[in-house]
Amino acid sequence: MAQVRWPRVMLKLSGEAMAGGRGLGFDVAAIDAIAREVGEAKATGAEIAIMVGGGNIMRGARTAEADRDRSAADSIGMLATVQNGLALQEALERQGHDTRLQSAITMSAVAEPFIRRRAIRHLEKGRIVILSAGTGNPYFSTDTAAALRALEVRAQAVLKATNVDGIYDRDPHKHPDARRYRRLTYDQCIEQRLGVMDLTAFTLCAENDLPVVVFDLGAPGNVRRAVLGEDVGTVVGREP
Repeated sequence: MAQVRWPRVMLKLSGEAMAGGRGLGFDVAAIDAIAREVGEAKATGAEIAIMVGGGNIMRGARTAEADRDRSAADSIGMLATVQNGLALQEALERQGHDTRLQSAITMSAVAEPFIRRRAIRHLEKGRIVILSAGTGNPYFSTDTAAALRALEVRAQAVLKATNVDGIYDRDPHKHPDARRYRRLTYDQCIEQRLGVMDLTAFTLCAENDLPVVVFDLGAPGNVRRAVLGEDVGTVVGREP
């Protein structure tokens, strides 16, 4: 078995990843592909928790900008993440993986409540733990929830899956000569305003020396490579 760099990780998946190239709703093929990627990473022996977003269904902050109450909008967004969690759980279990879906909002008919010790025990037993409903509170993004839960379950890194292969000095979609960073410090990200995560999430990681790996989910095998510590994106940590 390959040597993993981080034996326990928090994988942050955006809701948009669940929609494939469609932007909204569910793409069954895309969800199945994500499940395969997670399964390959799990085969390394790593313990994997997953925080899912809900942007393919509802994004609270964006809805609140249209003159809607932010608390209500965020609550709807948190419920959207539960739907994504259920879809991912079904795909993973269909591929033979033992999973548990936990929610920060109590809804016992479809998910366990998030209980830190129970989540850790599931991970120790080799189950993939899918975390939904963010922190259970409005005004906090799922990036912040991923950082918080990672610290709570004692993960060694947050793996942030995106649609680009790391952090660049400029937008690589607009600037072909943009340079990708292999490693960055927390201070460099803040000083250069690189927007790795929202500030609350990033501050949590920086204050607790929790590395963040930003990588491209679309390249097959990248989740596994990220777990193994291979050069698949950008690692943000205390040392350059």
